[in-house]
Order: sequence, then structure tokens, then C-alpha cells
Amino acid sequence: MFPQLGAPLGFLCSTAVFLALAHFLDERQFMGWGWRVPLLASAALVLLGLWVRLRITETPAFRRTLERQERERLPMATVLRRHPGTLVAGTLALMATFVLFYLMTVFALSWGTSALGYGRQEFLLLQMLGVLCFAATIPLAAMYADRFGRRRAMILATVGIILFGLLFRPLFAAGSAWQVLLFLCLGLGLMGLTYGPCGTILAEMFPTPVRYTGASLAFNLAGILGASPAPYIATRLAGSHGIGAVGLYLAGMAVLTLLALLAVPRQPVD
Repeated sequence: MFPQLGAPLGFLCSTAVFLALAHFLDERQFMGWGWRVPLLASAALVLLGLWVRLRITETPAFRRTLERQERERLPMATVLRRHPGTLVAGTLALMATFVLFYLMTVFALSWGTSALGYGRQEFLLLQMLGVLCFAATIPLAAMYADRFGRRRAMILATVGIILFGLLFRPLFAAGSAWQVLLFLCLGLGLMGLTYGPCGTILAEMFPTPVRYTGASLAFNLAGILGASPAPYIATRLAGSHGIGAVGLYLAGMAVLTLLALLAVPRQPVD
């Protein structure tokens, strides 16, 4: 649960830095060099992340694997050779998560400050309030998943994303900052509901000797295939067919995720 909170906390910190720079720098200074400051500062977080990772001990299950000398020499090759179906299912199981996040952050900021006419600082403040819902729903989803199962928690969150996609057009409109705030709170709140249990459900899908590698591969593939093209696809759809098409795109990705989750075997609740 707590590692998952890094995403909303990181978003809040980075947005706060951009707002501070925008306040103290004029447009020419910001576009000339100011935008690089948060990126350079983030290099320190890479070192911090490496330090944290090196201090994390292995899980009891993996230590038992080492004791039985069952460790895979080439875990990535093993995942690709022996568990390709699980890898595909794990990737699709997180597609809606990544598409939703980048629609609610990158695309929403771009569309809101261009097509809808909101100021950049105003919209960033609205996003920061929405991210608070993201942070709040992560522990709620994690507690629900621990009690009723990770698969069930992810399925319910994905159904919510499908419904949210169908409401995309009436919620994300110009003229009412309160309505946009509701849109962001709902979308980012759903992001927390799916993000809370996603790491655990991925780990449960792979056997212990390749669990870390399999989960990491699925997570990163979902990020590449889901997150990378999402802002571009959404911008093209919104420009050509209206903002409602973006919601249908999100709902379609969520349907793929739902089908993948339904194919995941039921796991016992701890």
C-alpha cells in the first residue's frame, strides 16, 4: 500500500514545483530554462530509489526458493518461454490503469488549458486537489483487496472506469471549474482504486522463482503500451470526433482489462 502512494505524492511535489516556478519566473524564463529544474531535481530521487531498493530484503517465499536452489538463471527468458499467456494477461490487466492516469494528467492538462480555456495554474491546482482523491483511495482499495481479494477489487475498479469513460464528455467541459474538479476527483479516485491492488495481483500471477521479473515485465509493458500512446491518441480523437470519443477509448481499454482480469484465476484471500 505505502509504495503505491509514491505516485500521488510524486505528482503533488512535481506540480507544486512547477507552480512555484511559474509564479516566480516569467514565461520567457520558464520556457528557456525553468522547466528543466524539476527534471534535474528528480535525479536525486533516482539515487534515493536505488538506495531504498538495495535495502529491501527478499520475501520469505523467495528466500525459501533460494534455499531449495530453485532460482532461475535467466528469469526473463523463463517468463517469455513458459508464461507468455500470463504475461499478456498481466499486461492487459493494467492497461486501463495506465491509460486512465495519463488521460487524467497529461491529456486533461493539455486539453483543459487549450480547448477549454482554463489557465495553466488554475488547472494544475484542480489537478492537485484531484490527486488527493488518488492518494485517499489507494489505502481504501488495498484494505478492500486484503479482505475480499485483489482480483475482485480490480474488477470492481475496472467496471467503475468503464462507467466513467461513458460520462467523460458531460463531465469534462468548459465553464465550470467545480465540474472539472468533480471530473478529476472521480477519475483520479478510480485511479487509486485500481492502482492500490495492481502490484499484488501481478505478483500473484507468476510463480515465486520468476515473480519479480514477471510482474515487472507486465507492469512496464502495460506502461509502454497503455501510457505512452494515450495522450496522443486522446488528442487526435478529441480533435477529430469530440471529447466523448476519448471516453469511449478509455472505456474500450477498460473492457480489455476486465476481460484479462476475468481470465485471472481466483486467489485465496489472506
